[in-house]
Amino acid sequence: MDLENYLPAEIINFVFVLLFSLLIGMGQRRHHLKQEDNELFGTDRTFAFIGLLGYVLYLFDQVSHIPFLIGFAILGLLISVQYFQKIKLLKDFGLTSSVLALLTFCLPIMVYTQPIWLVLSFVVAILILTEMKSTFRTISEKASQEEFTTLAKFIAFAGIILPLLPTSDLAEFIPVSAYQIWLAIVVVSGVSYVSYLIKKFVFPKSGILLTGFLGGIYSSTATTIILARREKAERTGIQSISAILLANGMMYLRVLVLAFVFNGAIGKLLVVPFLFQFFIAFGLSRLVLRKPGSDDPDHAVIDSLDTKNPLELKTATIFGVLFVGFGLITQFVMEQYGSSGVAGLAFVVGLFDVDPFLLYLLQQNSGLLSMMVALAVINATNSNNVMKMIYAWGLVSKTSRKVLMMNFLVLIVSGLILSVVFYYIYR
Repeated sequence: MDLENYLPAEIINFVFVLLFSLLIGMGQRRHHLKQEDNELFGTDRTFAFIGLLGYVLYLFDQVSHIPFLIGFAILGLLISVQYFQKIKLLKDFGLTSSVLALLTFCLPIMVYTQPIWLVLSFVVAILILTEMKSTFRTISEKASQEEFTTLAKFIAFAGIILPLLPTSDLAEFIPVSAYQIWLAIVVVSGVSYVSYLIKKFVFPKSGILLTGFLGGIYSSTATTIILARREKAERTGIQSISAILLANGMMYLRVLVLAFVFNGAIGKLLVVPFLFQFFIAFGLSRLVLRKPGSDDPDHAVIDSLDTKNPLELKTATIFGVLFVGFGLITQFVMEQYGSSGVAGLAFVVGLFDVDPFLLYLLQQNSGLLSMMVALAVINATNSNNVMKMIYAWGLVSKTSRKVLMMNFLVLIVSGLILSVVFYYIYR
C-alpha cells in the first residue's frame, strides 16, 4: 500500500523522523540504565527533540540547507561543551552519545532524500552497533594482532590485487589467467576464512559435531585428520566418527556453493546429486550415534581445530601452483583422450587436493560439456572420500576402524552409483 495516496508526504516524513529519533534515544536509555539521568547527555526525549530540530531546520531551506548547517554547527558546539564538562566532572571520555546525537540530527536529510530501505538500514545499524559494545570488546580481547593483519590481507587479496590482474592466459600452453588463479584463491580462502572466524570467535569451545560441521566448511580433509587423531588420543570413539562423516557431508555443500559462484549451469546439475550425498553423510552421522555406548557428543568439547590460517601466503602459493598444474594436466588429457578422459582424471586428482582441480574445471571454457564437468566434479569428490577414508583408518584407534570403514564405504558406494546414474541420465 502506498501511504502517499492517503497521507501527505510531509506527515509521513515527520512520523519517520520522530519514530527513528525516538528509537535511537530509547536505545541510549537502555544502554545507560545504571546511570543517573543527570550524568547522561540525553536519552529518548532528547534524541527525539534533536531529530525534530533537524526536521524543522531542513524544512526552512531545502535548496541551500543553510539553516540546517547552522543548526548542525550550533548543536556540535553545545555537544562539545557538554563533552568537555563530562570529562572534567566524571572522567568519562566516551564519545558515542555525542556522535549519535549528530547522526540523529542528520536523519531528516536521509528521510527526505534517500529511499526508505536505506534509511531503515541506517537506523538498524545504529541500534545494533549501540548494543554490541560488549561483543566488540570480547572479540577484540580474543583477536590477536595477527587476526587484524589477516583481515587486512583478505581485503587486499579481494579488493586490490584481484581487480588489477590480467584476464588473458598466462601463455599459449598455460590455459589459465592470473585473474582466474587469484579469483579461485580468494573464493576458496574466503569460504574457509568465514568458517575459521566462526570457529575461533563464536564457538571456541564447541561440541565434536559442531566441530565437524564447521570444519567441513573449512576443509573436510584437514578436519578428518584432526578428528581421527583426537579419537585415538582422547578415546572419543563414535562421536568423532560421527563428526568426521558430518564434515565430509559438508564438503558437498561447500563444493556446491563454489560451483554456483563460478558456474551456475554446472551448479544446477550438481544440486540433486550433492544434496543427496549430503543427506547420506548426515544420515550416517546420526545413525552412528545411535549405537550402544555412545555418549552425548555435546559433552565432548574440542577447544580448537588447530587449523591454519586459510590466508597464509604459503597456502595461497601452493594453491596457485596446483591450480596451474592441474590446468595443464587437464588440458593435455582433454586433447589426448577427450572429455571422458577428464572424467577419469578426476578420480586420480581427487586423491590429492581437490579444490584447485574443481575450480579450474568450473572456470574453464575449452569446450567441455557442462555434463562432463559436473561428472568430473562428482568423480573427484568420490575419490577424495577414498583418500580421507584411508587417512582416517590409519589414524583412529583399532576399535573404531570397523565403524569408520563401513560408513565411509556406504558414502563412497553411493557416490559411485550416483556417478553412473548421472552419466546415463545426462549423456
